[in-house]
Amino acid sequence: MALSPTDVTQLAAVDAGRAARVLSEVRAATLSGQRAPVAPRPVIEQSWERMKRSGLDPDHDVRSGLLSREEVQRRREATALRHVLPVLREGLLSVADVAHHIMVVADHEGRVLWREGSSSVLRKADGLGFELGADWRESVVGTNGVGTPAVVRRPVQVFASEHFQRSQTSWTCTGAPITDPRDGRLIGVVDVSGPLETMHPATLAWVDSVAKLAEARLRELHLTSLERLRAVAAPVLARITGRALVVDREGWTAAVTGMPYAKRVALPKSLSPGRRWLPPLGLCAVEPLAGGWLLRATEEPVPPGATRIVLDLTQPRRWSVTVSGGAGSWSHELSPRHAELLYLLALHRAGRSAAELAEAMFGDAGRTVTVRAEMSRVRRYLGAFLEHRPYRFREDAEVEVLLPDDPRDLLPHSMAPAVVRGRTSTEAS
Repeated sequence: MALSPTDVTQLAAVDAGRAARVLSEVRAATLSGQRAPVAPRPVIEQSWERMKRSGLDPDHDVRSGLLSREEVQRRREATALRHVLPVLREGLLSVADVAHHIMVVADHEGRVLWREGSSSVLRKADGLGFELGADWRESVVGTNGVGTPAVVRRPVQVFASEHFQRSQTSWTCTGAPITDPRDGRLIGVVDVSGPLETMHPATLAWVDSVAKLAEARLRELHLTSLERLRAVAAPVLARITGRALVVDREGWTAAVTGMPYAKRVALPKSLSPGRRWLPPLGLCAVEPLAGGWLLRATEEPVPPGATRIVLDLTQPRRWSVTVSGGAGSWSHELSPRHAELLYLLALHRAGRSAAELAEAMFGDAGRTVTVRAEMSRVRRYLGAFLEHRPYRFREDAEVEVLLPDDPRDLLPHSMAPAVVRGRTSTEAS
């Protein structure tokens, strides 16, 4: 009886050896361009396609230089992952050690910062180059439980020959991304790995649950820091007339006076004291506070000057919009959904109705409620440069879209029909 990809995963729980043999045949056939006995799981097949496009050799074990001990320590001290290490250890280590696994924690660049667990498995990991300071980005070592979850931003289990590089096919990895709840940015990946006979499908849900607990801890720490900033802000705002608010370094609001409460203000990447144009406040006097900024809105008009908007889609998961004009320049990192919306509006300068955007994004013109909700969020930071009925960029703004060199890398995980067409159309550039 023919097996499905799901069947192979389930088979691995009861007969890891047979499942590994099936996947070895699948890998060999797929990577040689032949018909495979079972189709690879979509997340694995898409990863393999990325590796083949990048020219990575599946039979050549590529290892980049390890970070020095000093650099590993510096990164440990700089990353927010250090705050959730106790959560990860408590949730994963006791079971991992008994099950002959190791726990690996890597930063947002795929560098291994912590490894703990079974001593015998740690020695085997050394033989794979799975060491402290190693670079386990997908683009460097192929499909794996650290690099692939970082790319697709969801938990991934990679079993045996689902690994792209042959040297890793005796291994099983299950990783989940950890994102910063303040801004959704990837801060790292937690992975549980071991020899292929230790694989179990339930590991995926287990690792994902612990990663979510870590994110909950980060959210709790953020709320505590806002409370501290609120205590600092209270006497400052009490002496101010007019519109003002105090935000933390990421723009989350601690306190306001003279204006409606806004949950967050989009701040430039490198904010400094002085007079700055900030969406949606306009011109502001920016002053530093312990742990944040005091933003005092002025009533002066925005200085004249042409507005230039650059939508940068060149880097995977690092999409941004940059606005330059008479009041200066600022940038904002985009979520996948907002990157899709702004890409569509840049393609259609005459504008799109909510129904047209819903059709372009979901293939369903009836999903206007979702579109309007997302556009409302976009307008919080870009509202001065957008119009609605229909939604469009302001006519006097110069809009430029920077696209990846390979059209197939355009918002690669988007399933929006208009984006899918853009990947295969030279008109997208």
